[in-house]
Amino acid sequence: MKLSVVILNYNVRYFLEQCLRSVQQAIESLDAEIIVIDNNSQDESCEMVKSLFPGITLIENKDNVGFSKANNQAVAVAKGEYLCILNPDTAVTENTFHQVLDYAEGISNLGALGVYLMDGTGNFLPESKRNLPTPKVSLKKLAGFSKKYYSKLSETSKGEVDVLVGAFMLLKRSVYNEVGGFDEDYFMYGEDIDLSYKITQAGYKNHYFGSATVLHYKGESTQKDAVYFDRFYGAMQIFYQKHFNKNLFLENAVSIGVDLAKKTKGLTSGKNSKSSPKPVNYYVFTENSQLLEKLNRAVKGNFEIVTKEFYEQTDVQNSLLVFDAEYLTYEEIFELMKNLKGKNNLFRIKPPACNFIIGSDQSDEKGGVIVF
Repeated sequence: MKLSVVILNYNVRYFLEQCLRSVQQAIESLDAEIIVIDNNSQDESCEMVKSLFPGITLIENKDNVGFSKANNQAVAVAKGEYLCILNPDTAVTENTFHQVLDYAEGISNLGALGVYLMDGTGNFLPESKRNLPTPKVSLKKLAGFSKKYYSKLSETSKGEVDVLVGAFMLLKRSVYNEVGGFDEDYFMYGEDIDLSYKITQAGYKNHYFGSATVLHYKGESTQKDAVYFDRFYGAMQIFYQKHFNKNLFLENAVSIGVDLAKKTKGLTSGKNSKSSPKPVNYYVFTENSQLLEKLNRAVKGNFEIVTKEFYEQTDVQNSLLVFDAEYLTYEEIFELMKNLKGKNNLFRIKPPACNFIIGSDQSDEKGGVIVF
């Protein structure tokens, strides 16, 4: 088998359904499998998988065992030469896996491979490619003199990077097993940094491939409360202690910096959130008149059906745009989102064979679902 797509789910039932439908389309002509591992969701996620996707391998944990342990569980039963660690709040294009596998096959000594991640507003997520957060780099960042994001490569280019994000990470199963997979000392956050670093320490090269775009809503599995900040900055301390605990001064400085960052971020969390713009226009890219009727009943707006060429002929702004994934491919939807981002436009997707629309208007907050 060529590919195993591993998806860890926790209480994002509708986002998971879209993810699975997009992945199924993307692996149609590949020798591939999908493994969903669920960390004791209480939102009928598992019931949905068993009902709508009976051919998918589903592992149901009775407790939330965290990101690392759950992914390691799933990889233990995977059969693919390659693994793709994938978040449930993502969607891939019909060509994503063909693109990344073709690129991976041409790279010698490949470690992990990451892609261009785009949020629900059509904007690039800079954490798609990151610098290694050494203690010195982190201290500079806390002081405002350094960036954690990798600036040597442009968003759409390709090449070697230090650290990739666990929302989409492709690598050979043999490499994953060789470095011991995700470190289970991390419950959530930091494990992708740790894995990226272990891969490079083993002599492999991590790569960023900006030609492939994956939609990542990002905020869905994250509630930025006190527990989040403890886990996030706690993970950074675990990382430093495991890999860089050789200088007492730097260790103490990083600990102080982490404590300060926790307090600062905790105080500012939510203050920078801005409300979504109120649409003036309502458009749906579809040929399905029944979908139009459902939208007009479910959403307070008067939708108009438009074609793929609509945005080329009209200055689209202040609009709520619904993309029917049975009329447009995900590749076309992602391009439209990139081209129409800004201008106070909001985006929703109606996944294929689904009775809901889904989207997110801010990359750091939970999105929304409207079920018909």
